Amino acid sequence: MSAGTTTSRTTAGVPAGRPDPAAASVRPSLARLTAVELRKLTDTRSGYWLLIVIALAAAAIVAVQLFVTEDAEQTFVNFFVPSLLPVGVLLPVLGILLVTSEWSQRTALTTFVLVPVRHRVVVAKLAAGVVASLVSVLASLAVATIGTLLARATGGSGDWSLEARLVGYAALFQVINVLMGIGFGMLLLNTPLAIVVYLVLPTVWSILGEMIRSLHDVAAWLDLSVTMGQLTTPDVTAGQWARIAVSAAVWVLAPLVAGTVRIVRQEVS
Repeated sequence: MSAGTTTSRTTAGVPAGRPDPAAASVRPSLARLTAVELRKLTDTRSGYWLLIVIALAAAAIVAVQLFVTEDAEQTFVNFFVPSLLPVGVLLPVLGILLVTSEWSQRTALTTFVLVPVRHRVVVAKLAAGVVASLVSVLASLAVATIGTLLARATGGSGDWSLEARLVGYAALFQVINVLMGIGFGMLLLNTPLAIVVYLVLPTVWSILGEMIRSLHDVAAWLDLSVTMGQLTTPDVTAGQWARIAVSAAVWVLAPLVAGTVRIVRQEVS
């Protein structure tokens, strides 16, 4: 057997046809994949402008409060909590785009060629969503801080009191919302369809739960807009935690699991 033949059958001592441990060891880390996914949030024009709209919406809520609320109600907590709401509605759309844009723009093939283990890509997208959620809470805190300073300067209360656990609840509130958006994105893999379903389906369920008497008890457990509302208060009881868990399992966990299965098995063309 010639030396050239021997070389062609082995690479650095590894027999042909077997994975090279050295090559496997240089695969991108989860932290690097998460950083890549975070960069994708602003790489597209739609994602970039959506981030701007989210920031402007949170700032607009505080600005309106400075003009329409009573001076005594212009406090840090009253600026902070309302600023979470528009972010909680719009940020999940960014989570949808994080998943579906790759399939609509046909870049998923490149992603999975570079990272063949698709579960790692899914985990990186979820981690990027969690990071974006936490950053949004920091942004809400910053907006509330500015609002409180302006309130104090214009004769408002400007009270700074805030229970620390409310910040934790706010973070959980935003994380659940974003993971819900990512879940719908992975399940449907179509941007317009995922956005419409995310916005319409929970709303329709909330309306039906209010209109149909026989659904009142079920809606108390499965209406995410009702159960999640408790996270905007500093006091959450054990029963409310149970309702949050059940509704999140239906609206967040189930789409995430089904979406992960679809992404792993979906043929990329």
